[in-house]
Amino acid sequence: ICPWCYIGQREMERAIEMCKDSPIQVEIEYRPYKIYPSLKDGQFLEKRQWYESRFGREKVETMESMAVARAQQLGIQIKYLDGIITQTTLAHRLLLKAWKLGGQAKQQALLTALFKGYFECLINIGDTDALADAAVTAKLMSREEAVKFLESDECLDEVETMMTEARRKGVNGVPFVVIDGKWAVSGGQTAEVYTQVNMLERSIGSELRLIRFSPQIFRKLAQCEISTPQPTPMPTASAAPPATGGVAVTA
Repeated sequence: ICPWCYIGQREMERAIEMCKDSPIQVEIEYRPYKIYPSLKDGQFLEKRQWYESRFGREKVETMESMAVARAQQLGIQIKYLDGIITQTTLAHRLLLKAWKLGGQAKQQALLTALFKGYFECLINIGDTDALADAAVTAKLMSREEAVKFLESDECLDEVETMMTEARRKGVNGVPFVVIDGKWAVSGGQTAEVYTQVNMLERSIGSELRLIRFSPQIFRKLAQCEISTPQPTPMPTASAAPPATGGVAVTA
């Protein structure tokens, strides 16, 4: 999981709070993005070792400092280089199930539990027991129900279809956000960037629907009309993991 997705979630929350007095209705749906498509289920990599082998220690230390400092500004403590990298298919399936069971409220609660667990408590995001515990924390379902779901193939085809659609649309990094099918925002942007979009949307009088991906420079998506204001650039996860195509589809 990219730490900038955790940071981006908090920035999105800030943006919504900043716009609470506006007449806009906001609905957020998180969709799957697989950072390591070649990583097999059950396989894992030591995070620190992988980052340093790919980027070198000096660059990795800079990347870590930037992410940790930004996270601290938002009141979260991330362990950037500790823990493991593993496949996230199970987590994506559980997040989709959360959306089906309780919409954005349940999905947000589960995602928060997963982010906190992975970046602060160093859980294995590909482990059935760890994910079942997160489902209980989020009050999504009982532990037994979560284990039964995770050991099935429910929602698997839908998750794979969403990720295929992302690649087709050319999304290649996370965080990536599509707003109302018009605006695409990529990278770890601030709440102020999202409020820029809010103001632009209000100027044309449309209802705002946020589609959040798997968790932001404005860019163009296939089959989407996307304009380009000038946000402040921040690092994107596409600079770190192998290129995969993320999910960025309109609802």
